[in-house]
Amino acid sequence: MSRFTFVETGIKDLFIIEPKKIRDDRGYFERYFCKDDFKEIGLRKEIVQINHSLTKIRGSIRGMHFQLRPFSEVKIIRCIKGSIQDVAVDIRKDSPTFLKYFSITLSKANSKYLYIPEGFAHGFQTLSDNAEVLYLTTAPFESSADMSINPLDITLNIKWNLDITNISPKDKNAPFIDDDFIGI
Repeated sequence: MSRFTFVETGIKDLFIIEPKKIRDDRGYFERYFCKDDFKEIGLRKEIVQINHSLTKIRGSIRGMHFQLRPFSEVKIIRCIKGSIQDVAVDIRKDSPTFLKYFSITLSKANSKYLYIPEGFAHGFQTLSDNAEVLYLTTAPFESSADMSINPLDITLNIKWNLDITNISPKDKNAPFIDDDFIGI
């Protein structure tokens, strides 16, 4: 029996994950990750890296990041403190949802996380101060394959929940999508 509920998002291979908590008078127990359970949604690669970010200021944006092949990665994103608006953009050139995005609030309170397959750009906006996020990935970071799309790109037209208070120069100056963008 799986310890997770995998909820389809309307974009192929992109899932909301809801852990099944076992509760008693002490609190609860939940499994964070199980390789066998995640095979149900197509995860065949090993998790090779776990990253942790702290973003101090509400309204900050991180993203939209991805890695080129052969360093493309599956990401499993969970907010462990505070809350974020998590966004995944389908950049698979042969996908019927090419350049469409999915957005969800992830928070410590709702315990949901997002399974992002290869072929997506990912980013988020903090909805609280001191938001902490864990990222499980199937590929280590490779600087030569590191790519970004500008999170303010009008082609994507991402509806950020808050006014932007902070964004890195790398993200602010990331390229916009143009007619030459072919995806991955």
